[in-house]
Amino acid sequence: MKNQSAARLRLNSRLTGWMFIIFAVIMICAFYFYPMIQALILSFKTGTGANMHFNGVDNYKRLFTDKVFLTALKNTCIFLIIQVPIMILLSIFISVLLNDSKLKFKGFFRTAIFLPSVTSLVAYSVVFKYMFGTDGLVNLALTKLHLISAPIQWITDPFWAKITIIIAITWRWTGYNMIFYLSGLQNIDHSIYEAARIDGASAFRQFRSITIPLLKPIILFTSITSTIGTLQLFDEVMNITQGGPGNATLSISQYIYNLSFKYTPNFGYAATVSYTIVILIVLLSIIQFKVAGDRK
Repeated sequence: MKNQSAARLRLNSRLTGWMFIIFAVIMICAFYFYPMIQALILSFKTGTGANMHFNGVDNYKRLFTDKVFLTALKNTCIFLIIQVPIMILLSIFISVLLNDSKLKFKGFFRTAIFLPSVTSLVAYSVVFKYMFGTDGLVNLALTKLHLISAPIQWITDPFWAKITIIIAITWRWTGYNMIFYLSGLQNIDHSIYEAARIDGASAFRQFRSITIPLLKPIILFTSITSTIGTLQLFDEVMNITQGGPGNATLSISQYIYNLSFKYTPNFGYAATVSYTIVILIVLLSIIQFKVAGDRK
């Protein structure tokens, strides 16, 4: 009798737990996993509308000969390789400065640096487009300071257009990553730094030997999330440069948009290109875990 009561209680407990999570599980399956599976199936199809049919791996073969896709892939990798390390280092540096107990108005500075990450993507992209225009505020300021003799073509020159996108992404997401590092720094016991100072360790040695190792899990997390975000880059290139000039800033996500809605609709090939982002995210995440030496 006691065994039956205990079994009934365990069953009721499990049912109660499932009652709390079943709705979330259904929503996740319906809006995440089902679209992912359908997109994977779609990547093996060609045609339009109801006339789509399977064409095997032809879409994936096409990737290797598609010059526009290869350009978009190269641009996205350039943004990733240059922008993510700069942003991570800048976030760590700012978080260390704002964690100083002697600093006044810390709340104001933290809020000010974090605010860009909650601004509208479209709104800030439009602001950046006008700021970095030929007659924009940036060129005006550089000219007034006698740093340049002629306006820099931030939007219309291939090299400077990439720099503009990198500046825009860094401005928006540095504060977001800073919050993670700041929370990590506040959880480090100050006695560790005091012991290091007593032993004669310099500020740089403390940063290298204490701060960085203890922030390693957060560095790994922000590196992966920043990598994912950069590989999905869309709003900035769409609203600032429209992928130009001459596809110089075209990203993979914008190319997927063009394939789906700008060019003749080709949803099968667009799904194929989208899965290259998935593959890149998985590969780069594995590499980052290996480099970090995280076995968990």
